[in-house]
Amino acid sequence: MARDLTVLADPVHGFIKIPQKIIQSLLESPEVQRLRRIKQLGMGSLVFPAAEHSRFPHALGAMGLLSGALDSFEAKETPIKEEERLAAMAAILLHDIGHSPFSHTLESKLIHDTKHEEISIALVKHLKSQMGGLDDMTIAMLEGNYEKPFFNALISSQLDMDRLDYLCRDSHFTGVAEGRIGVGRILRTLCVHPTDGGPESCLAIESKGVYAVENVLIARRLMYWQVYVHKTVIAADYALVGAIDRARDLIRDGDDDAVRGISPTLYWFLEENPDKSRIFEDQVLTRFLDLDDSEVIYSLKQWCTSNDRILADLSRRIITRKLFRCTFLEEEPSDRLYENWKDHATHALAKMGITSPDAHTYYLKVGVSSHEAYKPDKNVVHVLSPQGNLSKLGEYADGAAISALTEFVQKPYVCHPKTVELGL
Repeated sequence: MARDLTVLADPVHGFIKIPQKIIQSLLESPEVQRLRRIKQLGMGSLVFPAAEHSRFPHALGAMGLLSGALDSFEAKETPIKEEERLAAMAAILLHDIGHSPFSHTLESKLIHDTKHEEISIALVKHLKSQMGGLDDMTIAMLEGNYEKPFFNALISSQLDMDRLDYLCRDSHFTGVAEGRIGVGRILRTLCVHPTDGGPESCLAIESKGVYAVENVLIARRLMYWQVYVHKTVIAADYALVGAIDRARDLIRDGDDDAVRGISPTLYWFLEENPDKSRIFEDQVLTRFLDLDDSEVIYSLKQWCTSNDRILADLSRRIITRKLFRCTFLEEEPSDRLYENWKDHATHALAKMGITSPDAHTYYLKVGVSSHEAYKPDKNVVHVLSPQGNLSKLGEYADGAAISALTEFVQKPYVCHPKTVELGL
């Protein structure tokens, strides 16, 4: 059946078709339009100059890939109802609307201990009550409990459309070639087994697409270390989180003069400190929709002249890109070594006129970055053989390669001002 469509041009996937039904209405909603003002890579553009892309084209790209996957399923005789297609497209379009400003950088910082997925679901339920056409099927797919599991897997799994798009898109805009993947090959070899798509069915990859899947896992690991936790990205994240924490501490202590000029919306979150228990409150959700990257940048620019030396210094570092040094370590430092580093930091800060007893907490951070490219015990990737047999990816593909990708890699690091010599 022909569908009324809007066609949008995309530099990564070509053209994306938008059904002029509930999807067009969602696309024009404040919740989705806000994604234009949330950077996909957070502080990553301070390292990769062209990485200025937002969450908005990512949501569109993931939706386009999902539609292509459903087309492939239908060609392989898996029945897809029109309402299921629209619900799935709505779910993937809305899957990121719960992101805080600068994406993962400030995750859980403005609504405490709350992942963006949880905020997304709260916003979708709020949106459902405000507009017609958005049904419970969309929410079930987002929550991962729709009766046909392959729909849930397309939206959130180790081979979902979200992941396929962000690898392609982030590779494109950062210029990191190692992130390129054969997304067309994957879409053509994705399938549903059994093909009837019932409650016992699962998402699978035909055996001829196994190497393309291996490439996705390898690309994800390489992008993680080269882009997502690049040492300068970590340093920029630490400075931004430090500025937000400092502003919150000053507000808590009643020093509103030090945060003069702050965005009223950001002030509300730092003063109110909402947590997970409040994410369904209309006031929290309404204010959250007013919060984006521009609110934070505006506040940082105002704080550059704050009478609080720490807040002013951290804000200037972000605005002028005078970032900390981040060094990866062979092992986590001992308590004795950390205390030595703290003394060095305190001495250097005193020379800058920063003498607050807790100043080192904003200028010296020891942390650990960790990554596991493939988790065989979570949303396992299934492979369908030419004979119609289903097996796990690690059993069918190159066992040594997959085993290496399941390794949990940890890299300790330390962040500090470049004027602080730690003897590294």
